[in-house]
Amino acid sequence: MTAPEPLEALPEDWTKALAVVAHPDDLEFGAAAAIARWTGQGKEIVYVLLTSGEAGIDGIAPAESGPLREAEQIESARIVGVPVVEFLGQPDGTIEYGVALRRLIAGAIRRHQPEIVITNNFWDTWDGEALLNQADHINTGRATLDAVRDAANRWIFPDDGERWGGVRQVWAAGSPKSKHAIDTTDTFAVGVDSLKAHKAYIEGLNWPHFDAEEFLEGIGRAHGTRLGTTYAAAFEVFTP
Repeated sequence: MTAPEPLEALPEDWTKALAVVAHPDDLEFGAAAAIARWTGQGKEIVYVLLTSGEAGIDGIAPAESGPLREAEQIESARIVGVPVVEFLGQPDGTIEYGVALRRLIAGAIRRHQPEIVITNNFWDTWDGEALLNQADHINTGRATLDAVRDAANRWIFPDDGERWGGVRQVWAAGSPKSKHAIDTTDTFAVGVDSLKAHKAYIEGLNWPHFDAEEFLEGIGRAHGTRLGTTYAAAFEVFTP
């Protein structure tokens, strides 16, 4: 059996990142421990959530679920050292890729002026084979990648803020094509706590035997083995 290809360590010579994802909990299923590492280094990270995850709990109507999930996300972000969380009000479950979405994300990039943008895995699967990804994740990631270029072009969306061409890279968390990773050994437990903060969402999934620590350990150890650490979070890197 062929050993998995080693992962290359991500650069850490930056000071500000913007995480643009579709739903509350997207970052917590793997990337939050990395974010805790970076905020612990004094880096500034802002979360932008396209939706409030209002369609994510089968037993709770969207009008009630949205505010509940927003509160859980704000607490989850606080645990990993992120004080700013924005919700852009897009419809959960039916995010559409297109010019309107690119405009919305480009505006956030111009507003926050990050060096690194973190987003969803936007390939069709999580494992490169059969474990299907979800449409909101796919459309968010692809639109974010395009919006980084849009934000850098003064003639695209000229009414949505001053151009920002300072994004060095886009990192797609959990991509099956990841070739980079970051050591999360020291912040693994904080990442687990950040996922546990999504209590109502996890209970609503009706996964009776779900254990947040066990779930994240399986992912983190696999990536850590490829990086040469105990735990790691993997990302696919794109350069605009």
